[in-house]
Amino acid sequence: MTKNPGSAAPPEALLERTARHERWIVLAALAAVAAAALAVTLKTGDSLMTAASPGTATITAVALVFAMWWTMMMAMMLPSAAPAILTFAAVSRNFAAKGGAAAPLTAFASGYATIWTGFSAAAVVLQMAIAAYVPLTGMFAVPNAAFGGGLLIAAGLYQLTPFKQSCLRQCQSPLLYFARNWRSGAFGAWRMGLRHGLSCLGCCWVLMGLLFYGGVMEPRWIIGLATYVAAEKLIPAPWRLSRFTGVALIVWGLWVLSRTLS
Repeated sequence: MTKNPGSAAPPEALLERTARHERWIVLAALAAVAAAALAVTLKTGDSLMTAASPGTATITAVALVFAMWWTMMMAMMLPSAAPAILTFAAVSRNFAAKGGAAAPLTAFASGYATIWTGFSAAAVVLQMAIAAYVPLTGMFAVPNAAFGGGLLIAAGLYQLTPFKQSCLRQCQSPLLYFARNWRSGAFGAWRMGLRHGLSCLGCCWVLMGLLFYGGVMEPRWIIGLATYVAAEKLIPAPWRLSRFTGVALIVWGLWVLSRTLS
């Protein structure tokens, strides 16, 4: 019996077509969310800095600063999470194709976002605490060379620690992570996203702290750090990019400190 060209495709064909284009669908969604978050961070920066000027601790100011940090973290971290999210989608689809229990992609992504939401809240508290003692610049940077040099050295040293390398390996090998930690269902997916987000946080939290040196609202630092974080996770481990960066940050920090003594 010939098929009617106008009839609907069978469910198997629809699933196959969706799977074939899933990678691009997920990438496009991630790019759209990251671009929107970056636009909110940068294009509303003037109004945020006006309403939430350094040293201001009203409820409105705290809420605006939190919005700034949250959108910035989403814009910076979602692109670097693309390999893990794509791998999760492929593994979940494979389980579903074999009749196993799949896990929703949105639940995994929300678990990952939960970690960086918590980090954003902590960053706001830290920023407000610093602003209470040290006047910040208009870009929310700490204008103190000794602080900046010390922060650069601390970030460089952290890059060389075994804990940093362990977290980075989990980010670089998402398939191995899912093989060891797979959980079915929405709650299981959320837990996997939470745990993977914790690994990502352990990998990148000190680097995000460098925003207090370069400027929380400085576009070059935001884009530069986001690009580096993505490169660190995508470039093969044998290249040892994180260790090279650690040494470079230490040297940079020592140079900054030396200028304060001259």
